[in-house]
Amino acid sequence: MSRLLTAWRLPLRLARRDAMRHRARALLVVAMIALPVLAVTTADVLIQTATVSGPESVDRRMGASQALVSVSAETNPLQQAPDPDVGYPVFSGDTTLTAPSAEQVSSLLDGARLVELRRTVGQVVTEAGRVGAQALEVDLADPVADGLVRLTSGRLPRSDGEVVVNDALVADGFRVGDRLGFEVGSEVAGGATEPVVVGTAESTTYRDLPFVAGPLGSLGLDSDEQTQWLVDGGPVTWPSVQRLNELGALVASRAVIEDPPPASEQYAEVRAQSGTDEGLLPVLALITVMVLLEVVLLAGPAFAVGARAQQRSLALMVASGGTPAQSRRVVLAGAVVLGGTGAVVGVLLGLGLARLLQPVLQGFSQTWFGPFDVPWLHLLAVAAFGLLSAFLAAAVPAVLASRQDVVAVLAGRRGDAPASRRSPVLGAVLLAAGIGASAYGALQPSGGELAIAFGAIPAVLGMILLVPAVLSLVARGAGRLPLTLRYAVRDAHRHRTRTVPAVAAVAATVAGVVALGIGLSSDQREAEETYVSSVADGVGVVRAYEQPARWDALRGAVEREAPGVQVVVQQGLTDSDGGYTSVQRPEGAGFISAGSALGSMVLVSDGPLPPGLVGLSDADARRAEQALGDGRSVVFTGPGVRVDDGEATVVRSTFDEQTGQDQTLARVTLPATYLPLSDPYDGPSAILTPAAAAELGQEPSVVSLLVTGGLDGDQEDTVQEALKGVDPSASIYVERGFQPESDALIAQLVLLGLGGVLMLGGTLTATFLALSDARPDLATLAAVGASPRTRRGVAAAYALVVGGIGSVLGALVGSIPGVAVTWPLTSSPGFGGGGPTGPFLDVPWLMLLALVVALPVLTALVVGASARSRLPLVSRLD
Repeated sequence: MSRLLTAWRLPLRLARRDAMRHRARALLVVAMIALPVLAVTTADVLIQTATVSGPESVDRRMGASQALVSVSAETNPLQQAPDPDVGYPVFSGDTTLTAPSAEQVSSLLDGARLVELRRTVGQVVTEAGRVGAQALEVDLADPVADGLVRLTSGRLPRSDGEVVVNDALVADGFRVGDRLGFEVGSEVAGGATEPVVVGTAESTTYRDLPFVAGPLGSLGLDSDEQTQWLVDGGPVTWPSVQRLNELGALVASRAVIEDPPPASEQYAEVRAQSGTDEGLLPVLALITVMVLLEVVLLAGPAFAVGARAQQRSLALMVASGGTPAQSRRVVLAGAVVLGGTGAVVGVLLGLGLARLLQPVLQGFSQTWFGPFDVPWLHLLAVAAFGLLSAFLAAAVPAVLASRQDVVAVLAGRRGDAPASRRSPVLGAVLLAAGIGASAYGALQPSGGELAIAFGAIPAVLGMILLVPAVLSLVARGAGRLPLTLRYAVRDAHRHRTRTVPAVAAVAATVAGVVALGIGLSSDQREAEETYVSSVADGVGVVRAYEQPARWDALRGAVEREAPGVQVVVQQGLTDSDGGYTSVQRPEGAGFISAGSALGSMVLVSDGPLPPGLVGLSDADARRAEQALGDGRSVVFTGPGVRVDDGEATVVRSTFDEQTGQDQTLARVTLPATYLPLSDPYDGPSAILTPAAAAELGQEPSVVSLLVTGGLDGDQEDTVQEALKGVDPSASIYVERGFQPESDALIAQLVLLGLGGVLMLGGTLTATFLALSDARPDLATLAAVGASPRTRRGVAAAYALVVGGIGSVLGALVGSIPGVAVTWPLTSSPGFGGGGPTGPFLDVPWLMLLALVVALPVLTALVVGASARSRLPLVSRLD
């Protein structure tokens, strides 16, 4: 160990002095290492803070009590995890048990006092209608309830006629002294005496959802299905939890959650259910490898230029008897110093940034975060990751520095080694392997995404090894280019040590962005192509799931809140008697429907079609209305399937649970007109005449209200609340066609932004490092008559070469996994007999244009505008 420290002491001292001497380059390397470390640190800390662990959630789940015991009306002996919220309980035993009483539970807990608690979701009656709310009933003044709510104004309830509400309900108009109506189902809490609001209090679990709390009986919650108790006594141990499990009780124990029993004492089946997702580990490994590769490529040019600046010192070292290993050690020591500094700076800045972003992120969550959580072991691994990336980035320059031509360097000439002829061959093999893995993954019926993702690694590595060959080809064809571009291309080819990592970093960034971009765009294309409209765009459908519904009152609520719209009452056949109606079609009619958004699969009309019915041409719609007016029912067939008009058999059936088969209640044969649908369908299967419904022995009833005339988003929300005020089970849906998911759009913007930042950063870094390294060459150009703006032109051209070649290579390589992943991602075997669909391929051309053309040009303009145009003249010998 002492020999190792002795061998590294001098290189580390030289590295520290070199960093102090070349501060700009050192700060650049530190920034390259610190930025990814900062990003990972920030994300890790925020994720850990947002994720509320079992011990962190104890107070918000059970207040100051020792345990929360839950029992159902009928249950079985069960097995649970130490934390019942992790995994699912396993019921063991065929004997149905009666729920244990409070006395039985208390006796198993050494006579502990039990405080009953009730939770549910209900409806708060507002001036405009109803809104959903979380409800809690417990004696909030009891010390064991401390931690369930946080009082912000007023006082806690003292009787069952008082409650507290949170700010979300205050925003709906509730104030201290107001009476509050709360409903579970269709019953108003408290009967004639509605509770009075005596204060505002926030739930310690829910942040912005409406919340109301009061003593038992204040909100009319019942415990017929489940009873919960807070345990006030000594710690509830794991053996006590197991004894309660034998009675069918589920127990969340503070002592057990904070100090779980060893795995040998836990239930094996439950432990297996709550294990780590094994499929996540390969994905994390893939992400880690790709990020590490990206950081190595970004930092590589800086270490290459640093090694170039040290080449005379290293040559003198070798000439004085130094070994190649000592030369490598000097370059690697710079990585240790700068990488360690960057890792520490990145972790510290990441902690500060996470603290600043915590309240911003909290604003997007409906539940409260846990305390600010710093996972020190994770951050130690992240810092080690940063140090490792710096070490790997310096590995190639270190090896090249140990192999330089000492005589050439001491004579003042460049000591670059010739390009390897094996690298392009190996690169082609790796690229072919990546293409093969992508093709294999695309052909798999399931699980091919992982093969495609891992196939991207050899493809990217192969691309990196092919970059020198690409630079050589471009340099050979540069003879007819303008001076600045010709000079930049040939200089990039001549100094491959610093150019290849820069081009490869840009290419790797673009490859990842292109692959993910094609996958996201294709996924959205599939969603758009397979989207099934319920009705025509702009038409709203009002439905009520509890029958009989107050349709007149619902119609009045719509017309009151959205004046000017037209409301059509739609009739159909329901299953209120336990039966259902089906229409038998001729063989090959090809009708497919996933259900009816209009309230019934079989509608009833004496002429007019439902407004907004999709899938029918104008001519067929006129035929349908004519048929209904003439007393013929309308039966729909599959897209493009024409069936001659004739008769249709309509069957009313019910399901016999004893025999497991359908039982026919009525069967009639009716004159029918068959009409094909042009699109996939979510509407009714048939429209019967009132006479046909009467032959079945059915009385048509209202199944929905169809709203036309245009409802905007604000009106839809207002109407929704008003409908809830009439009937809690009522709701409105307005068809607006396919709406791109905001998450997908945000992901594409993030990808483009991240790719742009990495491209700009990598290209600018490589360009300015190259200009620093090429100062003698540029000074010579000035000496032989080049104008001052030539340096600006060369600088811009170098940035264009690095960014242009890298982005083109990256787009080509990234399109391989991007296109391949569309097969497993967007292909489906079909449903309902409709046959397979996909794959759907959508290339985001605008994003590709921005990456391949716009960003390299923008980078070149930035570099050209910021580069110095005059340099002091120096002499050169090579």
